[in-house]
Amino acid sequence: MRTRAAVAVQAGHPLEIMEVNLEGPRPGEVLVELRATGLCHTDDFTLSGADPEGLFPAILGHEGAGVVVEVGEGVTSVKAGDHVIPLYTPECRECPSCLSRKTNLCTSIRATQGQGVMPDGTSRFSTLDGDPILHYMGCSTFANHTVLPEIAVAKVREDAPFDKICYIGCGVTTGIGAVIHTAKVEIGAKAVVFGLGGIGLNVIQGLRLAGADMIIGVDINNGKKEWGERFGMTHFVNPKEIDGPLVQHLVEMTRTPFDRIGGADYSFDCTGNVQVMRDALECTHRGWGQSIIIGVAPAGAEISTRPFQLVTGRTWKGTAFGGARGRTDVPQIVDWYMEGKIEIDPMITHRLKLEEINKGFEMMHAGESIRSVVVY
Repeated sequence: MRTRAAVAVQAGHPLEIMEVNLEGPRPGEVLVELRATGLCHTDDFTLSGADPEGLFPAILGHEGAGVVVEVGEGVTSVKAGDHVIPLYTPECRECPSCLSRKTNLCTSIRATQGQGVMPDGTSRFSTLDGDPILHYMGCSTFANHTVLPEIAVAKVREDAPFDKICYIGCGVTTGIGAVIHTAKVEIGAKAVVFGLGGIGLNVIQGLRLAGADMIIGVDINNGKKEWGERFGMTHFVNPKEIDGPLVQHLVEMTRTPFDRIGGADYSFDCTGNVQVMRDALECTHRGWGQSIIIGVAPAGAEISTRPFQLVTGRTWKGTAFGGARGRTDVPQIVDWYMEGKIEIDPMITHRLKLEEINKGFEMMHAGESIRSVVVY
């Protein structure tokens, strides 16, 4: 079949809107008609050429929602007409990682996914001249139709709006999941969130959902204060407007008459800046503080701290896709949205047509959007 897509022809160049060929699903695969896709910083990172694993030409996008059109031989968990969210972190429930129950990082198709192809080593996309176009993060949601492995789609309820729940395919799950699944924040906790973009705001509402008492947002843009408060932030700090070191300032904020040591129970880095990651660790509480790294740092970057920070009980943790198991946990997050437990609508600041997708990235660079969504 033919479908329309925004193709990343080469690094550093705008996406090109074109018709492409799409082969139908092979055994174990699912053909999905996408109805909406979000524009994520990870897509921009790859398109810029800064991603050392970026491959071209490719159809980017990994934050989508749509309807199953056709299933390949052997597919049993979904059928035509089901509403689904593509998963860049699949869940096979059979590999050692899935069976361990210690991680959400399924390894069953990781190798081929990183090569931009389906599990059998080939692409389903091609130009009208027959030249292969690569898949991206196993999803390729910048196309009106895509083919995915069965283990990389989460079946969700049919009354949820596509243009909102597509954001659950990455940003919402990453932020809320880091709180619920990775940190396992408890009621009454004190937390600091560094970087109040789309991920940071979802961390904040995850903390609110978990029952945290003190939620401190840290950002150098004062315009983010109102956004943070909208989603549950209780205190705001602009590092450029305080006297003295940021870490000491945050420790002072979290001191109480009962606990004179101070420090956050949990901190979350949503910036990808390695110096911020150090501050995030060192502002946590001696003995039990946990700092969760969500932001993606530049290739080759390294983090550092004095070993004493770790010896005295602080813990650094990383998280991918918020520690969520896609097929199991994503439908629940959709339910939370539909039940009003979490918000998504305010974060969808721009709705675009596919032809306007490059405008969406321009707004991202200018800091004018929280999330732009392309509606097909």
